[in-house]
Amino acid sequence: MATSANPAEIIHEGIPASPGIAIGPVHVNARGFVAPEVFEIAPSEIPHEQGRFHLAVDLTKRQLAELRHRLEHLAGDNQGDIFEAHIMMLEDPAVLDRVNHAIAERCQNAEYAFYAVMQTFLEGMRRIPDPYLRERTVDIEDVSQRVLKNFQADSDPRPLGLDESHILIAYDLTPSDTACMDRRQLLGFATEQGSVNSHTAILARAFGIPAVVGLSCSVINITTLSAAILDGYAGKLILHPSLGTLEHYRKLHAEKEIIRSGLDANREAPTETLDGHSITVSANMELLEEIELVTHSGAKGIGLYRTEFLLLDGSEIPSEAVQAEAYTRIARAVAPYSVIIRTLDAGGDKLPIEPLTEPEPNPFLGWRGIRVSLARPAMFREQLRAILRASAAGKVSVMFPLVSGLSEIERARDLIRRCMDELDCEGIPFDHQLPVGIMIEVPSAAVCADLLAPQVDFFSIGTNDLIQYTVAADRVNPHVADLYRPTHPAVIRLIKRTIDAGIDHGIRTGICGEMAGDIRLTPLLIGLGAKELSVGPQQVSRVGQAIRSLNHAECAAMATAVLRQTRSYDILNLALDIARNSYGYLLD
Repeated sequence: MATSANPAEIIHEGIPASPGIAIGPVHVNARGFVAPEVFEIAPSEIPHEQGRFHLAVDLTKRQLAELRHRLEHLAGDNQGDIFEAHIMMLEDPAVLDRVNHAIAERCQNAEYAFYAVMQTFLEGMRRIPDPYLRERTVDIEDVSQRVLKNFQADSDPRPLGLDESHILIAYDLTPSDTACMDRRQLLGFATEQGSVNSHTAILARAFGIPAVVGLSCSVINITTLSAAILDGYAGKLILHPSLGTLEHYRKLHAEKEIIRSGLDANREAPTETLDGHSITVSANMELLEEIELVTHSGAKGIGLYRTEFLLLDGSEIPSEAVQAEAYTRIARAVAPYSVIIRTLDAGGDKLPIEPLTEPEPNPFLGWRGIRVSLARPAMFREQLRAILRASAAGKVSVMFPLVSGLSEIERARDLIRRCMDELDCEGIPFDHQLPVGIMIEVPSAAVCADLLAPQVDFFSIGTNDLIQYTVAADRVNPHVADLYRPTHPAVIRLIKRTIDAGIDHGIRTGICGEMAGDIRLTPLLIGLGAKELSVGPQQVSRVGQAIRSLNHAECAAMATAVLRQTRSYDILNLALDIARNSYGYLLD
C-alpha cells in the first residue's frame, strides 16, 4: 500500500514534443505570480513552519488595514473596501486550514505550501465562466504576493533553486522562456498547454531537451520536488515512479544513448544516398550561444539563422554595429560553409516588434515577417547593412520571411541595392554578389514560385507556416491540431511545385521547417527533389544517417506515387514504410 513516504506511481499522459528521457525532481512553475523557493522539512519542523505562515498572514493583514485607512483618508468612505475584502480572504478558515494541512502533508516550507494552495484557488477561478469572477484572480494574486513577501527570510539553507538539475513543469512556456532557460540544469520540461508544433516545442527539439506538452492534468496538482520521469518519446510524465519503472527507463535511456553515440561518431560522413545523390544537411540556429553546438553537429553550415532573439531580446533593437559583429562571428565560425540569415520575422506568435495600440484581429494573417521590415525601413536598413558587412568575413546569404508576392521581393532588393551603394561610398567591404533568397511559407508564394524564382537566388520552404496557411489550422491551437497535417495532399503538391520551379530556373530549394527534421518524412522530401534539409543541431546526425540509408531512386518512385494519393494518412504510410525498412532503429 502506498503511503505519504512512498506514494503510488502516477502517470500523466501528454503529447510527445521532443524525444528523450529525463529522470529527476520536478519544479512547478504555475501561473499568476512568482514561485518562492521550495525545500523539504522534517516532521518536527511542521509546527514552526505553520507558525511562520500565521506570522506572515498577520503582518499582511496589518499592512492591508493601514492601506485601507490611508485610502479612505485620501479618497473618502468606501474607497478602501477592496483592502477589507483582501483581509477577509486572509481570515477565511478554508485558506488557513488548507495551508496548514499542505505544510504537514507535503513536508515543505510554509512559503511554498501557501503558494501551492493559492494557485489551486486561482486555477479554479480561471475556469469560472463568469468574467467578473474571473477578474478577481488579480486580487488573489495581489494578496498572495504580499503574504509571500512577508515571510521571514531565515529559513533552511536547502532550497531547490533553478540552479539544481530538475524537470520543469509549467502551465505554458513562451519561446523566450524556453530560450532563456539555463539548459545546464534543465533535464526536460512538460506543460499543460501547447502543441507539438509550437515554437516552444520546436526550440526544445533544437536544444535536445525532452519535452511533453498538453498534459492531461492541472500542473498545480503536482508537488514540487516529487521524483519523476519525463518520457519525451511516448509523451508521459511519471510521478513517484516505482523501482520497476525506474529500471525500465534507465535501460531505455542507455539504449538510446548507444544509438546517439553511434550517430555522433558518424556525423562527419558525407550525407549522400546509397545510389550517390548528395543532400546537404545544415542547421537551424536561434541563439549565438548555439554556435559551438552547430559547429560540432556535423552540419554543413547554417540553413536558417533566426534573428528574432538577437533583435528583440532587449529593450531596444541592437545597433547596426552590434548586429554586424554578431553576424560576422557566426560567418567565421561556420566557415568554409555558409550561413543564411533570415531578416526579422516578428509578429504572429513571436515577439512583437513594437506595442500595438490595439490587438490585431488575426495576427497570423496580419503584420508580421517581411511586412514589418518593409513598414520600418530604417530598422530594416540597419539589419541589411549589418548582414552585408558580415558578408566580408565569410559566406553569407540573406533571406526574407513570409513573402507573398513579387512586389515585396522588389522593394526588399531595392533597399539592398541602396545599402550597397552606401557601403561602397563609405569604403566598407562586403560581398557584392550576396545571395538573396525567400521563405516559401505562404501558399500564394508556392503557387507562383515560377514567377518568383527569376528574382532570387534560392528558395527555402518553411513547412511550419506553409502547412498552417494551406489547411487553415493554427499550428499552436490544440483544438485544430488534428488538421495540421504535414502530409496533406495540398501541402505535398505545393512543396513539389516549389522545388520544380526552382529546378526550372536553376536555383536551389531547401527545406527548413519541422518536416526537414522528421525522419519519417525524409524519404518523401528527398523523393520530391529537396537538395538541402536544415534542421535543429541535435537532429543533424540523425537526419544525416537517415539519408545515408536511403536509395534515391526508390524515394523518387515513392514520391511519384504520393502525388496520386488523396489522404494524408496514406501519404505518411508510404514514406514511413521506406523509413522503417531503411533505418527503423532510428525511429522513436
